[in-house]
Formats: sequence, structure tokens, C-alpha cells
Amino acid sequence: MADAGTTPDYDDAAIARMRGFVEHVTGGTIVRMDRQVRWRPAWFVDIAREGESIKLHLRGDRTGNVSIFPDLKREADIIAELYDRGIAVPKIHGYCADPPCIVMDALAGTRDFSGLDETERADVGRAYMASVAKMHNLPLDGFIAAGVEKPEGAEDIALVGLNAYLPHYRKTKSRPEPLLEFIIGWLRRNVPKHRTNASFIQFDSGQYLVADGKVTGLYDFEFSMIGDPMTDIATMGMRNSYEPLGASLADMCRFYEEAGGGPIDHDAVRFHVLVFSTLGAMQFAGTVGEPHPGDPHAVYLEFDLALRRSILLAMSAVSGFAIPDVAPLAEREHGPQAVTLRKLADTLAAITPASEVDGAHKAQALQLVEWMARADALGAEIESLNLADVEAYLGQDFADLDAAEAALEDHINSAAPETDEAQFSLLAKLEGRRLQQFGSTAIGSSAQHVVLPQTQ
Repeated sequence: MADAGTTPDYDDAAIARMRGFVEHVTGGTIVRMDRQVRWRPAWFVDIAREGESIKLHLRGDRTGNVSIFPDLKREADIIAELYDRGIAVPKIHGYCADPPCIVMDALAGTRDFSGLDETERADVGRAYMASVAKMHNLPLDGFIAAGVEKPEGAEDIALVGLNAYLPHYRKTKSRPEPLLEFIIGWLRRNVPKHRTNASFIQFDSGQYLVADGKVTGLYDFEFSMIGDPMTDIATMGMRNSYEPLGASLADMCRFYEEAGGGPIDHDAVRFHVLVFSTLGAMQFAGTVGEPHPGDPHAVYLEFDLALRRSILLAMSAVSGFAIPDVAPLAEREHGPQAVTLRKLADTLAAITPASEVDGAHKAQALQLVEWMARADALGAEIESLNLADVEAYLGQDFADLDAAEAALEDHINSAAPETDEAQFSLLAKLEGRRLQQFGSTAIGSSAQHVVLPQTQ
């Protein structure tokens, strides 16, 4: 296991150890090993063994400063338990401790459902939700043995994710976070008291592959917990905005009920959209405010902006508080560093990547330059507007926006619930300006497409 807060080094020596481990646990020989081009270490591997070919997926550890459950073996044990219980997940061949890596079967298929007609998409959705319903009805003992904590009572069940994420958030927090502190307090005061039955949940759900019109399996159980099963409905609905489920979410909910998953509690789903959006922002808050070497910072900025947009939409839906309109910014094409930033983009564009992974790093660097150009052009105006709004709300002057936001966070943590709507209105205005500032960038495009899941 990698130490929390560090990123395992998958250098040539580590890869050699990993290759040796894979061949040992499979009893075969590696004939192909390709790095998956994404923001966490992963590989696709072909094994030759006694005339047969085995396709594997190696899932590395992204630990860094964003991991809630830093032991990757926890996920391996969870997947193994699901496999033994008849859920369509990859078979686990072994767990390599150094470097951290889950060795599992590679699922065939894709998330591109564009080639399926309406009937085929419905069939896929029905099959997937049958697996989800079955998963939610599994006995819990095996998951508890794998290190998954079982919450007791409505509050702990509803907030199992918040309670799991909070230590990481408090430890890594690198700047004032008035919006997150406000939502954390609101969630604790507004738990759905009638939700008292807990199930094993994927937590970050909606992740499955399809081949030839059939579901081949579910994947990614890094954040799995025992909690309210409506969490999985909420999170798959959120994923649907950028990675379509195939059938509509409303149809998927009907398929879930038909498969014996129990009735959909639509209010609880909306509550868990708010919870999950908040937890995602909490997870990345520290590194977004203070990036660490090796972090895929462009990816984390994208997550953060989209998640905060989701927080605003979900909070408005569950509370009835309106999201205020934000006056258009006085657009400026250039900031004081525009010439240097253009030259930096030009220099990066001239670099020829040596590999697909290097190409992905180059693309992220260019995205960061575009982000910086927007910050350079509009940052001073937005800071001035935000500072004026916070000063007006708190009734005092501050030296700068950092001091104002720190004071706002202190105020939020001691304010009476009667002030919730006024606080939300202010916070939504501050976040709305940030979306105006960065929404037009490549990093900000995901936030522009965030919508609330429609379960009915």
C-alpha cells in the first residue's frame, strides 16, 4: 500500500516487478502490455497460457492527495466478493502490493451506445438495473469483512459518504471553502429520517460496459460503501449527463423497481445528488487550491467546476432556494500576461509528444494555459465584485478576497439556520461568476452540461 498523500512511482523497475507478479499469478507470459491513456495509471495486458489468450486489466493506484480509501486492496477485495456473489464484475487474479495494482480480467465492450436502437438500449438498461438491484440485496457480511463500514441509523446511513470523506477534506483543505462548509452544515440538519435500511452500494455508479448489445460487467468500486441504495440512483443520474446510460434515467428507475430493487424515493435521490456533488468537491478541494506535483490539475479543475455547478442545482432543488442571476461580466480579451501566455501556448504546441501519455500531458498543459488566460483577463474584476458582495453581506471591510472568504466561512459555521437562504444566494452568486469566467474553456465545458437527474 502506498502511503496516504503520496503517488506510487510506476517507473521501469516498478513495471518490471508488476509484470513478474502478473505472470506469476496467471501462470502465463505477457505478450502485450499497453498503458491506458487516462489520468490514473492503468494497463491492458494480453497473456498467453497453454495455447489460450487471457485479456487483463491492471488498475494502478492514484493515491496522491485525493484518495478517500488509500488502500487499493480494499477495492480488490470488494470486487472479489461481488464476483463470488454472482454480480457481473471482473474476476480478480491477484493484488500486487509493490507497486499497488489490481490484476483482473478486462471487460469487453464500450460505453458508446450510439449503435444501439431504442429497444436494444432498453434491454441493456434493464439488464444493468437488474444487476444493481441484485447488488443492493446482497448480504453485507462479506463486504464488512473486506473493510467496508456498516452505518447504523438514518443519519449515519444518509451521511456515510460525508463521514468517510470529512477527515480527508479537513486534512487536505488548503483555502477557505465557504460553499462546502455551508452545504456540510445544511446536510447534517436535513437528513431524510425515514431512510433506515442500508445496502452495499457502488457509490460512484453508472459504470458498466456493453458489447454486442449485452452488458459485459460493472467496474470501478473504489469508493464503494454500505449506505442508502438511492445513492447509486443519484450518482448514475449525474454520470448520465456526460456518459449516457443508454435508456433514460426514468426508465432505468422503472427497470430497477421491476427487478426487485424496491421503490424509488425521488426526494432521497435528489438529497444524494447534493451529497455526492459536495463530496466530490471536498475530495479535490485541497489539491485544487494547492496543486501537488504529478497531479492531473486540469482534470481536477474540470471536476471541481462541474461539481460546484451540480451543488448549486441540487441545493436549489432540495431546499427551494432560488439560484440568483449573475450580471454578465465586462469581457476583456486580454489580461496583463496575455503576451506571455500566448507564447507559452505556442511553445507547448511545438512540442512533439513521444507517446500517447505524453500527448495527454501536453493537452492538459494547453488547457491550463487557456484557463490561466481567462483568469488573467477577468480575475481582477471578479475579485472586486466578489469582495464587494461579501463585505456587504458581513457588514465589514477586508484587505482582500482571501480574508473576506475566511471571515465568511467563520460566519457560516456559526450562523442560524434562518439565514440559510441568504447565505445560499450569496454563495451561488460567487460560484456563478466563476462559471462565467471559466465555462467557455475546454476545462469548463463539462460544467456547462451539468443537469439535475430526472428520475420521473
